[in-house]
Amino acid sequence: MNIQLEKMKQNQECEKRKRIAEEKHKEWVQKKREEERRERKRKLSKEMAEKATRELEKMQLQEKADVKYKEWLRKKRAEEAEKKKKEKEKEKERETELQEKRTRSEKIFKEWLQNDRNKPQPALNGYGFPHGKSTGLF
Repeated sequence: MNIQLEKMKQNQECEKRKRIAEEKHKEWVQKKREEERRERKRKLSKEMAEKATRELEKMQLQEKADVKYKEWLRKKRAEEAEKKKKEKEKEKERETELQEKRTRSEKIFKEWLQNDRNKPQPALNGYGFPHGKSTGLF
């Protein structure tokens, strides 16, 4: 009877140890799963933060590029406006010079015309030739 009681106690203790071991194993597995879940959550959070940072950097880079492009475009347009202004000034100078040249030419022509009227006319029968031409009688 003592032996049976002893065996029963041993069996109970063995089952008790098994239950305790199973409970500890379940706790360990649950703890491990919880830890893995937290790790995945942390990694996901870190990836999202990195992605947000990359997006922000990309947006800042795009804004910088837009600002530089607008600055370049503004300078280019200013240069083109300056170039057109210079071309217009050159064209005005050419027109002014041309007008002055015409005026001088007209003045000189009028003076020549006036002087030509005042000059004596050459003799029509100069050098003894009728109408200024040779008649072939030599």
